[in-house]
Amino acid sequence: MSTDPTHSTNQANGNLTAMDPMKGILWMLVYGLFISMMHVTIRHVSADMHPFEIAFFRNLFALIAIGPWFIKLGWSVLKTDRPGMMIARGGVNTLCMLGYFTAITIAPLAEVTALGFTAPIYTTLLAMLVFKERIGLRRWLAILSGFLGVFVVLRPGFQDIGTGQVLVLFSAMGWGICMLMIKDMARTNSSVTITAWMSLVMAPLSLIPALFYWTWPSWEQLGWLALLGTLGGIGQMAMAQSLKVAPTHVVMPIDFSRLLIVAFFGFVFFGEVPDAYVWLGGIMIFAATAFIAYREHVLKQANLRDTP
Repeated sequence: MSTDPTHSTNQANGNLTAMDPMKGILWMLVYGLFISMMHVTIRHVSADMHPFEIAFFRNLFALIAIGPWFIKLGWSVLKTDRPGMMIARGGVNTLCMLGYFTAITIAPLAEVTALGFTAPIYTTLLAMLVFKERIGLRRWLAILSGFLGVFVVLRPGFQDIGTGQVLVLFSAMGWGICMLMIKDMARTNSSVTITAWMSLVMAPLSLIPALFYWTWPSWEQLGWLALLGTLGGIGQMAMAQSLKVAPTHVVMPIDFSRLLIVAFFGFVFFGEVPDAYVWLGGIMIFAATAFIAYREHVLKQANLRDTP
């Protein structure tokens, strides 16, 4: 669902010596597996705990995980020329996480995953408005195809659109905004600084809504929450590594594995069977995002060739 702007910058600068597409594909598969397992864990823990509280503990364990960075680098890891943007990004990301975690607890996992693929489509549209990026006919057709895929999944008029589905779409839009913020901040800030600020902002912000539904977790629940945080952390690191060692347009199609994996887990653990419309719509949405990534790669290469 996400792209790494620092990776794009490295490519633009010609730093391709470490590129290894096969390793990138394998890391993206690891990302799909661990993030899908995290979603299953969220659904399991939500039987006795509100998703807002689950989101807080997810952020708390993420905050603990970046402790070694502060030990090694000190407070310099937070040095930035964009503190306001960092806080705003953390706020938007917190709202996205609260909505997405809630959706996981009330909507079929495969539908949540399929609709979540729309984030890059929103990013492309927002980039046109914010950065005045030009979008050609082919990318417009891909965007249209992606949104048609949303209609196929939701089938308005033929079935009720649930709160979970609406929350996923709003969360995806928010993630699209976050991607643009990261793209802008990555011009002058390292990925370590961006991640550290994200964790420091999201943990206290997610605590506020969690307090309204607070129940002290048992030791067993803490174990599940720790597992959830670990799965999410490993998944995010795997995605970052994938984007570091391979071009985005190469590994992006592999992200579709998440829909396959989560559909399998949803069937095994919760008896969920995605219908043909979820598969068809999911394929349409994902094909659109994969094509957008490919076209952006082609345009970047063309710009590099034209640069003296």
